[in-house]
Amino acid sequence: MANLQDVATAAGVSKATVSRYLNGSLELPERTASLIDAAIRTLNYTPNPHARRLSLGRSDTIALIVPDISSPFFAALVGAVEAEASDMGLALALYATLNSPERELSYLDLVRTGHADGLIFVTNHAGTDRLAQKINHLPRCVVVDEDVVGTTAPKIFCDNRRGGWLAGRHLAQQGHRHVLFVGGVDEMVSGARRFEGFSAGIAEVSGPDHAIDRISGLYTVSAGRAAGQAFVAQDPASRPTAIFATSDELLIGLYEVLAEAGIPIPQEVSVVGFDDVGPLHLFAPAVTAVRQPVRDLGQHALKLLLATDNADPANHPSEVLLDVTLIERNSVAPPVRPFHRNPNSEE
Repeated sequence: MANLQDVATAAGVSKATVSRYLNGSLELPERTASLIDAAIRTLNYTPNPHARRLSLGRSDTIALIVPDISSPFFAALVGAVEAEASDMGLALALYATLNSPERELSYLDLVRTGHADGLIFVTNHAGTDRLAQKINHLPRCVVVDEDVVGTTAPKIFCDNRRGGWLAGRHLAQQGHRHVLFVGGVDEMVSGARRFEGFSAGIAEVSGPDHAIDRISGLYTVSAGRAAGQAFVAQDPASRPTAIFATSDELLIGLYEVLAEAGIPIPQEVSVVGFDDVGPLHLFAPAVTAVRQPVRDLGQHALKLLLATDNADPANHPSEVLLDVTLIERNSVAPPVRPFHRNPNSEE
């Protein structure tokens, strides 16, 4: 098999000239270019793509770090990034952390010392100063879906505050005044924004005449079960009449417990979810939910990454928000009990 030096010898030029001509960094006289082209055809020379990428200082590989690929949300996000990368002729290196902070740090070191052209980073828990510092030392990175406080990299999220507002307003319009919020308020920026929007949406319809209970936890099925068990343990006469479960995983755990306890939805309690990536339309009853455009999130993340230079933050937006929509199904109905303020509830 002919190599670059064989082409250079046949064309009567240097190896460096052939290399620069092929990667487009050198403009040659027409006669010299014709000699190189003829030598390539005669020798049936095929450029080595790996060597060519190295000569251009890139790998044509994008790294993607996600918490878990078994979750429908993250699986859909990975699929969207993979499809977009393939269309652009890029390879994807995937790392699943299993939601472990130590694995995140380890993978960040691996990406930094490897040959990826950039990183799309997704976490599912609150960040730390150490995590933020490692991300800030990467030459090209985009933080997606959940914020890591202290990072200077560009970020792209769905509009969590608006999603919470849509859910709160919908429940208040149905007459609910005592509601339960389940999500990562204390752990994550996304949860805090969803709660802020949720509170605003309810207040916009009901004014001060409402109460919000809150159960904080990670976006996991087990946390959803725990929230469901706490709800079931309350006095039925004073329970909230509606629940906002702020992820598909939380919703699954919540539904399991409510079904086991024989609490019908929406006859006894209304439920609104968030994400709408899993088949919530197949649940019994089908779940009203705020839908995140997860595929758009993945596609926009890759495009933003390729346009990003972390060394010059002024050249990229600090935060991009994608719109969300409320999908109305069958899990919300007017409350069966009038509102009586619980002194332990939060307004």
